[in-house]
Amino acid sequence: MLKLAEPITPASEPTPALPARVAAALRSESAVSVDEIVTAIQNEVAEYTRPLDPAYVRTLSQAVEHAVRTFIERVACPDTAMTAVVAEFRAIGAAEAHEGRSLEPLQAALRLGARVGWRRLCGVAATHGLDTLALGRAGEAIFVYLDELAAASAQGYLDARTEFAGEQERRRRRLLDLILADPPAPAEAVAEAARAAGWAVPSRVALVALGEQRQPGADLAAPVFPGDVLIDWSRREPCLLIPDPDRSGRIAAVTRALTGWAAAMGPVEPLDRAAASLHWARRALGLAERGIIDGRRELVRCDEHLATLLIFADEELAAALRAARLAPLERLRPAQRDRLAETLLIWLQHGCNANEVALQVHVHPQTVRYRLRQADDLFGDQLRDPDRRFELEIALRARRLLQRPVG
Repeated sequence: MLKLAEPITPASEPTPALPARVAAALRSESAVSVDEIVTAIQNEVAEYTRPLDPAYVRTLSQAVEHAVRTFIERVACPDTAMTAVVAEFRAIGAAEAHEGRSLEPLQAALRLGARVGWRRLCGVAATHGLDTLALGRAGEAIFVYLDELAAASAQGYLDARTEFAGEQERRRRRLLDLILADPPAPAEAVAEAARAAGWAVPSRVALVALGEQRQPGADLAAPVFPGDVLIDWSRREPCLLIPDPDRSGRIAAVTRALTGWAAAMGPVEPLDRAAASLHWARRALGLAERGIIDGRRELVRCDEHLATLLIFADEELAAALRAARLAPLERLRPAQRDRLAETLLIWLQHGCNANEVALQVHVHPQTVRYRLRQADDLFGDQLRDPDRRFELEIALRARRLLQRPVG
């Protein structure tokens, strides 16, 4: 089978000529040859067996007749133009692509036609006393001609597939634009665009914000996603949409495809809130790039970092909270400040249990109690007021996240 990824170059060898008497005999028997080839194709190539479709049988017969007639003229006169038959077989290849078939049925039909034609040629040669050398040249002509028709059909197939893929990609990008429009596009417009793109409209989606390769210059293959994932790499900030992300294995498949890429997935939302999912995905990706969220290994999921996203949703307000609630720490030296901040945060997170804090920070409980007395001297009533204690924990969490090393 031809490899469609490679440029297709028709054969350029001149077709050997046959004696005029043999060419004339072939012309006289061409109708019989056409019938034999059509019958053989319909009997042996399942995809072309359509006895109840007269229009299809007629189209097949016309293509075979044109191919046989052109071949006979070619062997009679090597300069015979191939333009018309090449164009016809390019169109046949394109039709195969449009019908969603591979090229194998068409190539099988071409090989079968060549075998039937060779048998007919051998019969004519025997009748007209064609010598072995001339018969060999005729056989060579058949195979050269077969290659030319196969190359033409393969080129038509490849062109059609490329055109179709490009059009589908444009339609899917347009669909993604509509889904992410702000304000949201009407549901009817989204449904119409989805039909044009051959995309089933889901009830829930998750958006993924795409960043850079984690190892720039690495030889990574382009990610391959499930067929119904919408993606647009051409955006200034590339993204993709996962339909029905709660379905088993969906997120895992996307995570595998994005190995080696920085990416973050927003919350699962109804389709008309896709833009909100993308907003939070981009926020999470930005925090991961700063090292506030750990995004070194795999896809960052917003649903696993909701508290962090909440704390940094308004960074000016978070900075003001840190300044107000953590001001007492500024009285300490940097090393003391860091130790006390760590101890105090763990104490707040573990129900104000000094023994649990000691286990977490690997120091003696007496050391923890000393630090807590120091904290009480600094923060005073803040540690006894539930609202202030809650704000203090948020401020300490934000401080720790901001100090996380990047990379």
